[in-house]
Amino acid sequence: MNRPAFASAAALLFVVTTASPALAQVQAAAPVAPTAPARAKFATPLKGDGTIDVFKSNSKVVGTEIVTTFKIKNTSSAPLAMLKIDEYWYDKGGKLVSSDTRRHRQPLQPGEIAEMETRAPSDPGALNANWTFSHANGKIKANPVKVMK
Repeated sequence: MNRPAFASAAALLFVVTTASPALAQVQAAAPVAPTAPARAKFATPLKGDGTIDVFKSNSKVVGTEIVTTFKIKNTSSAPLAMLKIDEYWYDKGGKLVSSDTRRHRQPLQPGEIAEMETRAPSDPGALNANWTFSHANGKIKANPVKVMK
């Protein structure tokens, strides 16, 4: 008696498992709208000398610091890794009286604009400033501009 019950249960199980996918209705996929290209996760940084456009605001004394703000645009063909500004302040006789170094930690992509600020300790004799730019893999040629585009 157990065999006919087992056979009918096995037949029912076979029919259910094979018929279910065949009877399921397939819906048409919705059309996919085109999207803007995603920004690449990683691009090889520039090796060697790079170029940037620099817009420098006027330096101000804030508390005990000389604050200078820069807007920097990468005009190179590849990202600049670890962009660095070195600021040096000199007195009337040409003696170094103050300095500061700042880094832009994220790679600066081609055409991207970053704002950086230097904060050198204030010195009453600080009259002239000099700035140098570099990146992790080389030097930077800075092009001063009057208006950042």
